[in-house]
Amino acid sequence: MAVLKSALDLIGNTPLVDISSLSPNPAVRILIKLEGNNPGGSVKDRIALSLIEDAERRGVLEPGATLIEPSSGNTGIGMALVAKLKGYHLKVVLPANVSIERRQLLAVWGAEVIESPGSEGSNGAVRMAQRLAQEHPEWAFLYQYGNNANPLAHYEHTGPEIYRDCPEVTHFVAGLGTSGTLLGVGRYLKEQNAAVQVWAVEPPTGEMVDGLRNLDDGYIPPIFLDNDGEHLLNRKTIVGPKDSIIWTRRLTEVGVFAGISTGAALAGAVKCAEAIETGNIVIVSPDGGWKYLSTGAWTDDLDEVVERAKRVIYF
Repeated sequence: MAVLKSALDLIGNTPLVDISSLSPNPAVRILIKLEGNNPGGSVKDRIALSLIEDAERRGVLEPGATLIEPSSGNTGIGMALVAKLKGYHLKVVLPANVSIERRQLLAVWGAEVIESPGSEGSNGAVRMAQRLAQEHPEWAFLYQYGNNANPLAHYEHTGPEIYRDCPEVTHFVAGLGTSGTLLGVGRYLKEQNAAVQVWAVEPPTGEMVDGLRNLDDGYIPPIFLDNDGEHLLNRKTIVGPKDSIIWTRRLTEVGVFAGISTGAALAGAVKCAEAIETGNIVIVSPDGGWKYLSTGAWTDDLDEVVERAKRVIYF
């Protein structure tokens, strides 16, 4: 392997692993793309680099600039990593009830945390960041939910990687968070093969599942609207907290230690496999399981973990 110039060169080109032994349909393969292999530990490293480098090209960022971004964890961590290596200062608006690992990793990369009310979840963090950005125009607000550099990262990189490694893909199943992964990968795959179906996984209305949002809860990311998300998606499927944790645990049967949003995506893929006769389903594992150990997701009583998820944001 060649010597890389920077840890930022480690972002992307993550492995695709066959986990078809978990498929309920022997005629349907399930493959998982392990985004936890990125240097910051999640798929959000991709958009962090894309957002910041796009801002640099547009002349938005001066040397030593301060950035502000709302996050429930992974985007903030990815942006903190990129900002540290590029010499910027990052302020992250973070719900007060996120898991301890998120705070620790943000501190590792030198980000400054501004707490938003935990009861308001990630939507509250978005509102606070928007207000602070208006009050401080000297801060750069790149806004992952409304910046097309988010889905572009997946259109230019994640999607081509999936098609390169599995050109026979028939279904792409991913969680609906900022919607960037679904939009970017989905558009690329459909351009290669119009028959590819894109399925979104979302939680029940009013319930929290790691890293996901339900569009009926009152906030639709602008990039979803700008990129005609409703027409890109072939189907949305509902996955609750309990099934997300069950399938997160089942991933260990195939040697994959991943976060809870990966379990949600896998639960969606299982529903997909049950609904089709044959096919090749690709899912994205947004991150590894290391940032979730404090949740007891693998070791505690299942019902206790589900109940705890109502009070602590795991994503």
